[in-house]
Amino acid sequence: MARIAVFNQKGGVAKTTTALNLAAALNRTGKEALLIDMDPQAHLTQIHGHTPETAKQSLFGFFQDDKPLYHLEIEWPGLGHLIPSHKELIKVDTAFGKGPAILNKLRQGLEVSEKLYINRHTLIDCCPYLGTLSLNAIFAADLVIIPISSDFLSLKGAKKVGDTLAAIEPVLKRRIERRYLLTRFDRRRGMTFEVQKKAKELFGHDLLETVISENVAVAESPEHGIDIFRHQPNSTGAQNYLALLIELAQKWPNA
Repeated sequence: MARIAVFNQKGGVAKTTTALNLAAALNRTGKEALLIDMDPQAHLTQIHGHTPETAKQSLFGFFQDDKPLYHLEIEWPGLGHLIPSHKELIKVDTAFGKGPAILNKLRQGLEVSEKLYINRHTLIDCCPYLGTLSLNAIFAADLVIIPISSDFLSLKGAKKVGDTLAAIEPVLKRRIERRYLLTRFDRRRGMTFEVQKKAKELFGHDLLETVISENVAVAESPEHGIDIFRHQPNSTGAQNYLALLIELAQKWPNA
């Protein structure tokens, strides 16, 4: 049973797509997944197609009204379950401060839910900025996946994320396990391989060998409200995300 947060402070790096398709890959191997949309932009919730009528029916209800996480879950056929987001979630960063109680709230909430749902993995789609919401996800996670679009600007952003995680570690009194994932990997561009080489130098064994190729099917599947496996199961993108799950399981046994 693993908790995996997908986080980057830069947009356009396939953060939501990675959370979605990693959950789908888990489902393909017979494992259950809970997706948590912690981004007020609610992209993952929009892909699901069910937008909560009120903020209280979303993750905001957990923070604002102390609703148990399992009361907020909605079914997602082919993936598992989703705790949806809402635009009101953005208020969490200003309304509740950044004390230990609020920063550990998600971790404690998941500990309660996990007593009811054994052997279910949790995937957290973080918001693209460092604040109370993202810190909740990082504090709760066993592993942080940092997607990097295969360009040098994104690589610099990923380095900053790593520096941020290192700064948080003294507070948690543990190393934050992390894996860097190259996405939008275009083999036709020489720059792509230069970025990969530099990423290996920067991140060492924390860089995943699996890459997510630039793939039309991966890009268009969210528009249809489905994951890559239901959209085009034989595509390169589907093969990439299944390979990602296999690599995580090999290098990090709890995944």
